[in-house]
Amino acid sequence: MDESVRQAFRNDGAVLIEDCLDETQLAQCHEAFMWAVDNPGPHVFRPLDGTELRTHIDNANPLAKERLDELVSSLPFGNLFADLWGSEHVWYFAEEIFLKQGGTSGRGPWHQDTANLPWAGRHWGNAWISFQSLPKQNSLEIVRGSHRGIQYDGASFLNPDDPTEPLYGDGTYPRLPDIEAERAVDRDAYDVISWAIDPGDVLVLHPRSLHGGAPVDAATPDRHTLVLRFFGDDATFRPLPDANPNYARNGVLFADEMAKLNEGEPFRSPIFRQLL
Repeated sequence: MDESVRQAFRNDGAVLIEDCLDETQLAQCHEAFMWAVDNPGPHVFRPLDGTELRTHIDNANPLAKERLDELVSSLPFGNLFADLWGSEHVWYFAEEIFLKQGGTSGRGPWHQDTANLPWAGRHWGNAWISFQSLPKQNSLEIVRGSHRGIQYDGASFLNPDDPTEPLYGDGTYPRLPDIEAERAVDRDAYDVISWAIDPGDVLVLHPRSLHGGAPVDAATPDRHTLVLRFFGDDATFRPLPDANPNYARNGVLFADEMAKLNEGEPFRSPIFRQLL
């Protein structure tokens, strides 16, 4: 890996790795994606059905865990993230899937994954895999360097009229800015990066980065996206605010395992597949 790629990830919080997956690997990933769509887990999330923001989202489906643990062991992400981070070890956390189709689902709201996941540290990475070609206007957008900046409150994702409606609202974290409203007034209000993506390319981002967007439209009506999440040596547990009982301290994913960790401890559990 070129040092410029490592530096871009450290500084910007996101990089595009072109031709990361070959045709066979991509087909295996899409097969796993479609299986997960057809077999949703307990964390499937579709609260905005009936609005322009409707999206099928699922996280850490226990029905898919064995299948995906085996799949990631055959993919290049262990070595990729070890090289990208400078980490001796790499673990696989879990998947997130996004299904948008029909050309009518709008932008995904701006957010940081670390608002509702108890994660801290430098060695975190989401491998964002699209199975369709995405022009830049339909791709994920990231606020450059935001993974090194403010941790904002999460978005509830329950109010289509207010994308900043807080997840906690107790003052622990400042409220999310309405980034799209500010960009409507001044397109350069935020330093936003994004890329056109072809199948086989993988967008890698730090989950604390402010990110959102990736709408579908008439020209790009469908978007199937599989996100595979990884962590390395510098990954620690950070408890979440108690204000929202659904997320209090441990979050909703692997909550029993998270309950065994204390603030600042290495993020480790035998439930997570170690790749290196």
